[in-house]
Amino acid sequence: MDRNDENDGQSARIPQQRSSVPSFLFLIFMLFILTNHTGDEFLARNHYQDALQSLNYQLSNFTAWLNGTESNFIMPDRNAAATPLVGSFMSFGSRLNPQWASYFSNVTGFTHGEIDFFNITPPSLGSATYSWRTHAETFMGDTNMTDLTGHFGSWNWTGSDKISWSIMDRAPISVKGVTEKIAMVHGRIDVRHPATSDDMKLDFEGVHFLANGSIYGFAEPTGRHIDIRYIPAFVPEAFQNDTARTIEPELMSRINKVKDMIDAGVIDQDSPSGESQGGCGFSVYAQIAPSEIPAKYMEDLEDELQKPTGRWTVKRPPLKLNGVLLSRECGILYNLHDAEGLRSQLFFRKVATYAGISALVYLVQLLLLSRQVDRSRTPAGLSRVSLWTFLTQSIVDSVSFAGHITFAIIANGRPSLSLVAPAFVACVLFAFESQHAILINQVQAPEDAVAPPPPRPVQQEPSVPSQAVPTPTTAPPRSTGPTFLSLLFRHIRSDPQARIWLGMFFFLTFIVRVIVTPSLALVFVASMYSLFWLPQIVRSVKKGRSSALTAEYMIGTSLCRLFHALYFLTCPKNVLDVEPRRWIWYLAMFIFLQVAIILLQQRFGPAFFLPKRFARAQVHDYHPALPLSAADPEAPEESLGDCAICMEAIHTEDEKQLEHVTGGLLRNVGARRSYSLAPCQHLFHTECLEKWLAIKNICPHCRRPLPPL
Repeated sequence: MDRNDENDGQSARIPQQRSSVPSFLFLIFMLFILTNHTGDEFLARNHYQDALQSLNYQLSNFTAWLNGTESNFIMPDRNAAATPLVGSFMSFGSRLNPQWASYFSNVTGFTHGEIDFFNITPPSLGSATYSWRTHAETFMGDTNMTDLTGHFGSWNWTGSDKISWSIMDRAPISVKGVTEKIAMVHGRIDVRHPATSDDMKLDFEGVHFLANGSIYGFAEPTGRHIDIRYIPAFVPEAFQNDTARTIEPELMSRINKVKDMIDAGVIDQDSPSGESQGGCGFSVYAQIAPSEIPAKYMEDLEDELQKPTGRWTVKRPPLKLNGVLLSRECGILYNLHDAEGLRSQLFFRKVATYAGISALVYLVQLLLLSRQVDRSRTPAGLSRVSLWTFLTQSIVDSVSFAGHITFAIIANGRPSLSLVAPAFVACVLFAFESQHAILINQVQAPEDAVAPPPPRPVQQEPSVPSQAVPTPTTAPPRSTGPTFLSLLFRHIRSDPQARIWLGMFFFLTFIVRVIVTPSLALVFVASMYSLFWLPQIVRSVKKGRSSALTAEYMIGTSLCRLFHALYFLTCPKNVLDVEPRRWIWYLAMFIFLQVAIILLQQRFGPAFFLPKRFARAQVHDYHPALPLSAADPEAPEESLGDCAICMEAIHTEDEKQLEHVTGGLLRNVGARRSYSLAPCQHLFHTECLEKWLAIKNICPHCRRPLPPL
């Protein structure tokens, strides 16, 4: 064989790495298809053009109606029967003495409260004994039950028990001819059902009377248009004219906003999609509870809240609110009672406080992890920790990073900057834990490697005299080309970078699903948190060696991990408004039970809690009885052979080994033997093998995995 043939053979044996450019281009193409919204932007632009035309038409007709000229707009008659029915559940406010009490002039923020459901349809009222039954019958009148049933949709209105109301209260503007201070309010109402993770979302538009703290408005399912020109039809009759004149500048403001968005090319694509869960619209009546603070001090408190200067103000009173949601088209009445509101500025401070504490907790976790990595960085230490312990924590940190980033995007304001801090530290922690998990996998991978079986001897079959044996003539099999799926699978298997990209795609998809699905997020928390230390217990029992994790790391990490879980699942006033769950306390006890078992394993043995028949681990005996290899048994130095590491002779009584291991004090008290025989039958000095296993856990001669010494 010449040199060229030899080089050709070597080049044929070396597999060339396939370029990852096709995989990268394919992934970019798929992401482009998934994220391309050119068609959506075109539809959204046309939608805003139509909205602008509709608003201009509404404003012209409404202005003509206000001026008493001919108009196509007709204000509906006020339903006087709703007032006594609503008054049976709540009391509307009155003017207060500004020297002794006042109302909140701005209720921008988030309100949460419980609601009571009442069925006010005529069939249900026939057997009811409510004191307000007569008012409800008058309000419902001759309702068509067929149309009423069709409005319910798929939502379970009867089981709803809580409400979340986000309110944006605009500053009142001075309008000619308006004597009352009236502010336009809008927002969203989420009606919650305890048996489902979905909420019934209602858009809200209304007015806020600052003098008596009353709020009137409409709430319609998301996607259904709310015509604010009809709001004066159900406010008190004394305020109808002032309310109508306040609606006109609001329509002009919305027209200018739509014009600016179209001119600037800013297209809001948060338009509703999918089927509506119901078609029940509501009339909203709400009353703010008065506070025992003079109006002057309340104005100072509001100014300090809007523009903090550090000056002294009175203590902020609680924002309480009662209300009624009334639907004639569905025969539903919700009584909102003892709802508590949180101002937006206070919510922003709450988010910033949470972000600071969360970032500090992650920094503590990062410090504990760095100290643990320094103490178990050798192969001997890495072989005593579980890969899944660090891999599970890295997954939790990746979800935490994505969750904080998503929360920051949703906040979209001053609190979003503070949420970047815990997200960044969680990302750094995820990177460190992933790197440490990869290092553990590199050290422990040879433990699970299967030794190749010895080659079987080739047996030659006895020669048979050659005879003419007729061979049947068969048609050659028809070759079939590989399918697309087989080619794709082969490409993924042969290209490591394609596997990385594909794994990242599925992993990020899973994280997004965890974040946006509340029920899946709770399952994720319960499963991941319960697997922090359990793999370490199993590995210690399986390998017969205690873990290399310190008590400082396990206890500190458990406390830091439980901070976020306990905050969101035990605190009823957390920043995400997550309902408390009692099972989180059992999960916390289970985590610390695992920590206690690992600490006891380090003291009493890895399998102290198992019966004796299951507690015996398969441990290799490195010191079996071996025959001497010296030819003369009476030789002064009895040798077992040469060490495969230092290539020196191995003696049964090594003075240097005894001096190193026992310091010369336990020379005759059963010190370790000077030789060690590996499972692959290679012989070493015990001291040499210990130094080698501190670097690698494979045989230096045949590269096969070695068990712990």
